[in-house]
Amino acid sequence: MARPQKCRRVCDEPEYNGFQPNGIVSGDAVLLTVDEYETVRLVDLEKMTHVQTAEQMGISKTTVTEIYESARTKIADCIVNGKQLVISGGNYKVCDKHFSCHNCYMAGKTANNFSIEKGNGIMRIAVTYQNGEIFQHFGHSEQFKIYDVEDGKVTGSQVVDTNGQGHGALAGFLFNGKVDVLICGGIGGGAQTALAQAGIKLFGGCSGNADAAVEAYLNGSLDYNADVKCSHHHGEHNCGGHSCGEDKHGCAGN
Repeated sequence: MARPQKCRRVCDEPEYNGFQPNGIVSGDAVLLTVDEYETVRLVDLEKMTHVQTAEQMGISKTTVTEIYESARTKIADCIVNGKQLVISGGNYKVCDKHFSCHNCYMAGKTANNFSIEKGNGIMRIAVTYQNGEIFQHFGHSEQFKIYDVEDGKVTGSQVVDTNGQGHGALAGFLFNGKVDVLICGGIGGGAQTALAQAGIKLFGGCSGNADAAVEAYLNGSLDYNADVKCSHHHGEHNCGGHSCGEDKHGCAGN
């Protein structure tokens, strides 16, 4: 028996339900489903990666790639062969406007930071993030995964870019985003001080899957190091001078 197809999340229904060539129109029409439309919108217009698109739509990266390639083939068929494009149908559900929706997230984004309104009783957790795992060097984090939690359960999540900000600026980035808790791998003393001044609780020395770490934190079983240190900030060893996992020079949590 074939596996049931997982429902795909889209931000909104398309504003336009079809397009046709200017001039002589072929008698054929091509059906582009709403979930195919959404992958093209996210990848080609919003410039999201397939991994980010998968998180947004609640499906796997492999499924995103399959849907995207199907959509691009259909659009090319219309452009090259003069066919009418009809946008309708598909297995999808419209976003319920949680923080996990990219468009809802962008609506609350400031120029260089994220700043989303947070309702009463919401806890916000940030995890240093790379390809689903906890990234091990706080000061070099290019992405955080942000989780909103209510009544002990995750109600929404979003992967956000840091825009290449350094150690000191990252604490401000999280503070502006109303983050309450940070889960990470290695982190230097200066960044720890900045986080403490921002009122953000630190759980360092963690590794493994980001989603699993958040679940472990929520059920009280997170394995972390209260005295985490990053050796990149001591002596003459730095990221460019040795392997981060090399003997006695690795960051806590590797």
